[in-house]
Amino acid sequence: MIRLVERDPAVRSVALGTLAGFLAFGFGSGLSRYAPGTMGTLAAVPFAFLLKSLPAVAFWVLLTGLFLLGVRICTTSSSRLGQHDPGGIVWDEMVAYWLTIAFLPVSWPWWLAAFVLFRFFDILKPWPIRWVENRFSGGLGIMLDDIIAALYAMAILWLIAGF
Repeated sequence: MIRLVERDPAVRSVALGTLAGFLAFGFGSGLSRYAPGTMGTLAAVPFAFLLKSLPAVAFWVLLTGLFLLGVRICTTSSSRLGQHDPGGIVWDEMVAYWLTIAFLPVSWPWWLAAFVLFRFFDILKPWPIRWVENRFSGGLGIMLDDIIAALYAMAILWLIAGF
């Protein structure tokens, strides 16, 4: 039988037993044994509709707050697990995806392109993403490398939109 969900009791305890863990693990999406980052990004999509419905100022204030919250919950959760950047922590992917679509219209082709490009850069980790990931510790490091991946994706989308 294929196990699709993380079975480690310590991970499940953090992810489901604390509010910080529940958020850091993307409402449970990060418990996927296969491609938890992709599952976390996918879990971000429904919330993107809510964020994009806000006035621009509210969107940016909330996104900044969600980033800062992410630094805290990712620090707390990774510390509880005793790991630098546990794969199941996906709040960083969620916030980064919301950043990636910030300037895009609410349109499935654009959002799909944002999803694919963000995941591509998050997985490939071209310079300076991997450098940032290794240089910064705790929640800040967990969050920043995905923000840079989002910026790469945004740049490509901007170039596509320009043509």
